[in-house]
Amino acid sequence: MAETTKTAPEISEDALKQAEALVEQEEGATHRFRGPWGWAISCVALAMTMFHLYAAVSTVDQQTLREVHVGFTLVLVFLLFPIVPRYRNRFSPLDILLAAASVWVIWYMYAGGDDFLDRSVSPDGMDIVVGAVLIAVILEATRRTTGMIMPILCGLFWLYAAFGASLPSPWTHKGYDFERLVSELYMTLNGIFGNAVEVSATLIILFTIFGAILQSSGAGKFFIDFSMRAMGGKSNSAGRSVVMASFLLGGPSGSGVATTVTLGAVAWPLMSRAGYGKTAAGGLLAAGGLGAILSPPVLGAAAFLIAEYLKISYLEVVRMATVPTLLYYLGLFAMTEIDARIYKLRIVDMGVSESLWTQVRRHGFHFTSLVSIIVLMIVGYSPTYAVFWSIVLAILVSYCRRDSALFPMKLVRALEAGSVQALGTAATCACAGIIVGIITLTGLGLKFSSIAIDLAGGSLTLTAIYTALIVWVVGLAVPVTASYIICAVIAAPALIKLGVPDFAAHMFIFYYAVLSEVSPPTALSPFAAAALTRADPYVTTLQSWKYALPAFLVPFVFVLDRIGIGILLQQPKEGGWLAVIWVSAATAIGVLSIAAATQRHMIRPLGLVETVACGLAGLVITFPDLIDDFVGGADAGRLIGIGVVVLIFAAQYFRGRDMAVSSG
Repeated sequence: MAETTKTAPEISEDALKQAEALVEQEEGATHRFRGPWGWAISCVALAMTMFHLYAAVSTVDQQTLREVHVGFTLVLVFLLFPIVPRYRNRFSPLDILLAAASVWVIWYMYAGGDDFLDRSVSPDGMDIVVGAVLIAVILEATRRTTGMIMPILCGLFWLYAAFGASLPSPWTHKGYDFERLVSELYMTLNGIFGNAVEVSATLIILFTIFGAILQSSGAGKFFIDFSMRAMGGKSNSAGRSVVMASFLLGGPSGSGVATTVTLGAVAWPLMSRAGYGKTAAGGLLAAGGLGAILSPPVLGAAAFLIAEYLKISYLEVVRMATVPTLLYYLGLFAMTEIDARIYKLRIVDMGVSESLWTQVRRHGFHFTSLVSIIVLMIVGYSPTYAVFWSIVLAILVSYCRRDSALFPMKLVRALEAGSVQALGTAATCACAGIIVGIITLTGLGLKFSSIAIDLAGGSLTLTAIYTALIVWVVGLAVPVTASYIICAVIAAPALIKLGVPDFAAHMFIFYYAVLSEVSPPTALSPFAAAALTRADPYVTTLQSWKYALPAFLVPFVFVLDRIGIGILLQQPKEGGWLAVIWVSAATAIGVLSIAAATQRHMIRPLGLVETVACGLAGLVITFPDLIDDFVGGADAGRLIGIGVVVLIFAAQYFRGRDMAVSSG
């Protein structure tokens, strides 16, 4: 097929600005000061980066590390994020006052040492004042970076803690006064300075710095060019390039919206020339951006919290995420293959002049730091050490080429950006600590799990569905990280009580928290893609759901299926590694079947009966418990489902061959 020369629509400056505004909505819109004031703020951000790099390879007391991390975060938020958008790029004395208050609070805690922590059971008046100021500035910092929802949620949980004695059973508790709440939330490790802030201070910020280094050295552009050249030459090349590039961009970006915009700015003109419509292209770009959060070795910020909550290594989390990630991208690749048939896509010139081998020879060094993270953890280094030395490696290998070299000022800007990009997540973690502290103090997590189980009548299936809905609803209002933190302490205990392994319960919640990235009204990735392609944002959101749907049924497998944890590369009690291979392969067939039913197309268009049969077969393969009581077990159910898919495929294949013979 000849390459098309159809002119692609140019992405206008207005469209790019709209998309970038949605990135700012997720990451926060910052001041862009110049001159001495801008340099002063840059120095603070650089100091934050250097402190955390130092802490990664030296001995810094954990309490001190958490306090300094929160202190740097608060100061930079107040200096960089305007109180309201219309005051952007304006100096405000109030910002200086809040930054100074943040420094005073952290200094008070640090100077108090062990005596300060020992007073948590009987705080004095100044302790309460300082704690109240800290909580207030954290709420304001979170409002500036992520919006009003998280502070409002904190207020609701505070009211629950204060007036619990007045609530009806089973929500009732003894109630806590102001002094007890303040001391519990900031003078112990159960609240603000708990697990979330620890992970933010030790892992999240280091991986953010790592991503900023990769981005500044040109790794992101190389990954896009590499994907386009590797996937070029076929009618579905544009779609496959988007899928592959989104996976690779998960390292330097780690943000679904940022990946969507970065990739969309390059890929949308190519997709348009290939024959994609505005909505279909936007949906695929958003689904690809979502994959960036799911892709090892970086994953999303919530993945680091899984390791901390479960007290397992981050490498174990990466291992558990491997097969679900492969299944997600298998579904996307299947969708793009079907798209080529549905939209009659054309071969296009991908616009990359260098051959694949030339690209790898000239720029392949960008892969080394991504690989080094996994290698270092496999040989026994902690995640903190692994990412630190990968940062060092990324800086060193950047000098392999002059156009990627991180010369002093470029390196300084990258290091500064690493801390600035972590501010929203760090503020969210501190704010979420308030909610987690109240849940722990009041025992709400255990109460909620009992309520959920009673409501489901003890059914694991219904409890899993309720949990997915709860995580999804929470995710509509708050960022992915906050959604996971809140639901991990509220919803996970219900699944664990019903016999789900703790790691499977937490991975289930993680995946449904990520789904909020493509769920309205906070579906920022589809909205950003729609801004680039000039499509309807809500229709684009539905399209992105269609692309992502098959893989998001996968989490139910490792919660409901007796051998489902095999998808997380954990050996089930029955079957060992053969069961792991069997459930992974069967689920892959289920994902492909559901993808075909969703698109109503396999080799050729599916009729109504074929679509329904294909969809039901995919569900049975994925959830054999639906019919195992009637067919003699889960394995029999899966085999029946696979048999139906094979029959549909064979019918389409032979029907097409007969049509070709008769037309010939």
